Amino acid sequence: MTPNLRGGVIMMGSMAAFTLNDASLKWLADDLPTFQVVVLRGLLASALIAGLAHATGALAKPIPAAERGKVALRVGAEVAAFLPFVLALTHMPLANITAILQALPLTITAAGALLLGERVGARRWAAIAVGLLGVLLIVRPGTEGWNGWAAVACLTVVIITVRDLVTRRLSAEVPSLKVALFTAIGVTVLGAVLSLREPWQPVAPDQWGVVGLAGVFIIGGYLFSVMAMRVGEVAVVTPFRYTAMLWGLALGWLVFGEWPRPLSLVGAGLVVAAGLYTLWRETRPAPMPRAVAPR
Repeated sequence: MTPNLRGGVIMMGSMAAFTLNDASLKWLADDLPTFQVVVLRGLLASALIAGLAHATGALAKPIPAAERGKVALRVGAEVAAFLPFVLALTHMPLANITAILQALPLTITAAGALLLGERVGARRWAAIAVGLLGVLLIVRPGTEGWNGWAAVACLTVVIITVRDLVTRRLSAEVPSLKVALFTAIGVTVLGAVLSLREPWQPVAPDQWGVVGLAGVFIIGGYLFSVMAMRVGEVAVVTPFRYTAMLWGLALGWLVFGEWPRPLSLVGAGLVVAAGLYTLWRETRPAPMPRAVAPR
């Protein structure tokens, strides 16, 4: 498997894990405060990642001094992106903020081309654009709710773009598990601060089970999101973020009984088509160099 294919598969795994985590939080949202769940999930996830890092030796492996600033910036960006996202989410429709966040493959690819010197051809831009069109058909953002909070949501896009570019620059000596651990701890601390505004509620046994699932899923989301940006080309790996919408449609139907509308199915088809085209491009053998005729 080429680095591009490996990065695409890992990114799909990250999107699946994040979407399953979101579905778990949505299932708990009717009975438990959101930030209480974030804290409980984060404590479990941090403990599990620490145990895994210890078992694999990643916990004892020191981060090189030259990389510590980048790791701190990456973790800080992850935590910083969480706050404007939550603020925007409470003041504008979910479909609108989801549509804004789908600009990420475009912004990350453009930043990779401008700042990292990665080559992005017209066909790759076209695949990203088709995937974005498919996502917009799925979420169908409305005209209402576009206010100053949309700018706050755009700030989230900027911060996540910085986060992924920093992740891209991490050396191979930095364990991905350790970055994921610091990320989990940082988000948990922020969730604990925000949870002080709302009274905590008792957690039923079945709810603890879902909290546990959320903790496991968020581990995959954190770890795979770090790993995906460290292999392959940005223009190939980032469009697979769109697969999160496919997971959202499937879970909405299977778990919450939300049957997708025809336009959503058309959008899902475009996302799948863009992804399959990208995979097909990556599995094609490289063209043979042209032979130079002797003079």
